[in-house]
Amino acid sequence: MRHRYSILFFPLHVIADFLSLNAAFVGAYWIKFRAVEPVSEPPYALLWVLFNLVWLVEVLLFKPYTFPRQLFKADHLIKKLLFLMALHIAVISICWVAIKGYYYSREHLLITYVLFTSMAAAFRIGGLVFLKEYRARGYNNRRYIVVGYGKLASTIQSFYAMHPEMGFRFQGYFDHATDENKAMLTGGYGDLARYIKEQNIDCVYCCMPYIDNNKLKEIVDQAEDENYQVKLLVDFRGFLTRGASVEYHDFLPVLNLSSQMLADFRVNTLKRGFDIAFSLGALLIGMPIFLVLALITKLTSEGPIFYAQERIGRGGKPFKIIKFRSMYVNAEKAGPSLSGGLADSRITPWGRFMRQTRLDEIPQFFNVLKGDMSVVGPRPERQFFIDQIVEVAPEYRSLLKVKPGITSIGQIKFGYAATIDEMVQRLRYDLLYPERRSFFFDMWIIAQTLRVMAQGRGK
Repeated sequence: MRHRYSILFFPLHVIADFLSLNAAFVGAYWIKFRAVEPVSEPPYALLWVLFNLVWLVEVLLFKPYTFPRQLFKADHLIKKLLFLMALHIAVISICWVAIKGYYYSREHLLITYVLFTSMAAAFRIGGLVFLKEYRARGYNNRRYIVVGYGKLASTIQSFYAMHPEMGFRFQGYFDHATDENKAMLTGGYGDLARYIKEQNIDCVYCCMPYIDNNKLKEIVDQAEDENYQVKLLVDFRGFLTRGASVEYHDFLPVLNLSSQMLADFRVNTLKRGFDIAFSLGALLIGMPIFLVLALITKLTSEGPIFYAQERIGRGGKPFKIIKFRSMYVNAEKAGPSLSGGLADSRITPWGRFMRQTRLDEIPQFFNVLKGDMSVVGPRPERQFFIDQIVEVAPEYRSLLKVKPGITSIGQIKFGYAATIDEMVQRLRYDLLYPERRSFFFDMWIIAQTLRVMAQGRGK
């Protein structure tokens, strides 16, 4: 593309990152051992080479330095850097375990990654600030026109006018001339090809439905010969809901605008993988604690160790939730009833402690492995209480679109609910989850749950 120097960013970033990586490795060695020469000798020479090879493979596989201008922002750059760094640490850790016969300094590795992350982040932020200022001053700009004049056309022009740091320079509107729009047009369809060539236009925005398909096809067909990009603008404002995806019926793309929350394959796959790994780890590492809890539960009151109860999962599907028994046997012989809190006489003394520390929830990791639950998600309820909640707060139905979880925002901020009103109050917290769910948000909820458990503040 004309005036497009992005091709230079790739080698520049590669060079800067490799310089930072090697400087960090050597610098960390000097900080740790107060020497530099031994770093190029075995066994650290092997680790040094491995550091560079792993980073090179990541660069080739993930192409981390390719960003469209609209996404060339600090958060995108730092997130990509942290992802690469986490992957690099994971691979190096595996290789470290596989390398026999020498113990590398953990402190050296830690200092290396801290230095590398700091230098790489500083380079990215510095480059970002420089490019934004450079483009805002009128350099490295891309020239664009808008074909098909209407409200949407003026919207894209206003957007780039408010963001000069993106480096897009408006060159005019093109459409069929009418009494209403001729004062605003730079030219008609007949002037388009000549204008693009003479003015070295980089990008042509085509506004649907103001432009007809024949003209659109002509613009697309000429794009490769004249070396410009074509982008479609479609006005979905007013009816585009938060759930949208593209479906392909053979070669025909169909935009799905259903108001139902659409399953994001990547998010759901990563979340399921994390659930399985986390649950297996929790059960294997915590098995001694698990056995001790089971023994104490058995010895402190009559009845079974575990308590199974029907709850409603995603899509309204019922399943059996498993918990350590915290109440006396036949506590609900009179029918379904909510817990009266820690002062509830039906709760055993040991069960009261487990509820305060959330230890009674540990067996639910088996529910996670079965696929009925997730580690993080809204707490599941019984149908008897759901019917009552929906009468007061119909929005509860939206929680049935995601898997219920062992812990949730509601569990952290509110805890166990003793009445329908309290369940509705807890619901206000859990309603935040479906819209905000992400890996980092889940990690925050898990960390807060561990804090509640350690402080014994569960209620």
